[in-house]
Amino acid sequence: MCGIVGYIGKRDVAPLLLEGLQRLEYRGYDSAGIVVTSPKTSGLKMVKAKGRVRDLEAKVPARFKGTTGIAHTRWATHGAPSDVNAHPHLDAEGKVAVVHNGIIDNASDLRRKLEADGVEFLSETDTEVLVHLIARSQAGKLEDKVRETLRLIEGTYGIAVMHADFPDRIVVARNGSPVVLGIGEKEMFVASDIAALVTHTRQIVTLDDGEMATLKADDFRTYTTEGTRTTAEPTTVEWEAASYDMGGHDTYMHKEIHEQADAVDRVLRGRIDDRFSTVHLGGLNLDAREARRIRRVKILGCGTSYHAGMIGAQMIEELARIPADAEPASEFRYRNAVVDPDTLYVAVSQSGETYDVLAAVQELKRKGARVLGVVNVVGSAIAREADGGIYVHAGPEVCVVSTKCFTNTTVAFALLALHLGRTRDLSVRDGKRIIEGLRKLPAQIAEIMEHEEDVKKLALQFAEARSMLFIGRVRGYPVAREASLKLKEVSYIHAEAYPASELKHGPLALIEPALPTVAIVPDDDLLEKNRAAMEEIKARSGRILAVAHQHEEKADDTIVVPKNEDELDPILMGIPLQLLAYHTALALGRDIDKPRNLAKSVTVE
Repeated sequence: MCGIVGYIGKRDVAPLLLEGLQRLEYRGYDSAGIVVTSPKTSGLKMVKAKGRVRDLEAKVPARFKGTTGIAHTRWATHGAPSDVNAHPHLDAEGKVAVVHNGIIDNASDLRRKLEADGVEFLSETDTEVLVHLIARSQAGKLEDKVRETLRLIEGTYGIAVMHADFPDRIVVARNGSPVVLGIGEKEMFVASDIAALVTHTRQIVTLDDGEMATLKADDFRTYTTEGTRTTAEPTTVEWEAASYDMGGHDTYMHKEIHEQADAVDRVLRGRIDDRFSTVHLGGLNLDAREARRIRRVKILGCGTSYHAGMIGAQMIEELARIPADAEPASEFRYRNAVVDPDTLYVAVSQSGETYDVLAAVQELKRKGARVLGVVNVVGSAIAREADGGIYVHAGPEVCVVSTKCFTNTTVAFALLALHLGRTRDLSVRDGKRIIEGLRKLPAQIAEIMEHEEDVKKLALQFAEARSMLFIGRVRGYPVAREASLKLKEVSYIHAEAYPASELKHGPLALIEPALPTVAIVPDDDLLEKNRAAMEEIKARSGRILAVAHQHEEKADDTIVVPKNEDELDPILMGIPLQLLAYHTALALGRDIDKPRNLAKSVTVE
């Protein structure tokens, strides 16, 4: 969601910060701001603007020099998008500047106390509370002022703080919202996402919850909010700056859809064990005896990750014969679920920082559960909190709407299902069959991409629809759920997914020529049942687009997808529907990479 960038060194800071903000635009935001200073100048200089980073850049004056600065893109929570509510926020004397990701739960109480003491607030934000508390602190050092303030705060935060009296440093802190340090040559960076750092350094330090850091041009130190020093060893990130370029595509979404063949090859690479017809997943930290003691698998995720978990649960049940299900993490963490010691919990998050998923992991760990993480970002909060897990190796995904990470996550679940199955009762023959199917996936994805123009022609027709229905049975139902989400996210067309078996229990009332239906029709043991559902729709003059392994006579149009093993077919069947959503949105002129009201990394409730 919101984005933070900061720098301290010898270079002119404003261009660096603006570039960093541009690399964070994919996270979703509605306003932006920047504040700079240097040891040679007095005071802080600030510019803020509602709108895009380009609007902020247009307002930055030519003489806006400094060697230290922090900047921010804001996604509105407290207060509408506006210049005033944009970050950074300054105190009344203009000495303290703060940028903040997260939500301060007790902001209203703190605000009332400050107002009673005569403090005048300029914005509607919860963040401004931090600024005034830091400014009023009687502690000597900036670190102590920030630490004293954080003791009063309830909620989540990733913050960066500057003070005119301490122009040689930036103080940062984290609790529930990511903060990453970038280590340079006599310069230091800070950001909420490594995307803002990789142009300048690949040496990073990721703060833990309850941890702070002081950045100076030639050094940094980390410590807890209680003041105890911590040891932080820099790690090298795999992703390079070129990974964030569009690579000749018009949008990141289009690029990332087309990257899926290579991305799937990466998640498989080095993990297949032909000798024993299984896979190597060393990061699970789960030996064969422990795997055999698992009695149930519970998968937790949000949005697209939840849908990937639904596909994963089905594969685990089919291949490992372990009862498995998926649930939205945002619901699980509030329903006081029974935590079973024989259940394996799997937390799924592209960013590894999704707040609802992270909070569920922390609750599970508190109750003694074993938790695995399935994430795309090395060193992310969920990866560090979990007992083990699988990195999906999709590479950076910049578009807010997830495509390649969803596909790689489903493949990672196939690997997990195969691993669990081979430790139990899945035969060598079936293990080989699944491995052969996995190896076919990259070429089959490339084959799907060759028919993009056909999908584009269909999208031009569906762009006129006001609503669409997506249906599927068993393996096809999670595909329908994800395809429905993709369409509504990026095109803003209302879409609903329903089990095909439930049509006659209500949704048939919706069927009419103006409501197109997309039917997921794999060539498996439910093929005739799915065809019967299409018959019901055609009998009521409904228009049908089938996604199938062969041309379907009952459908008005068919997207034919290559056949793989039954268990792996869902991985492929959603990919042409990503293209359908993309080209529908393109025809409607939508802001495809940054859909309205959405954010890439959801780090607040």
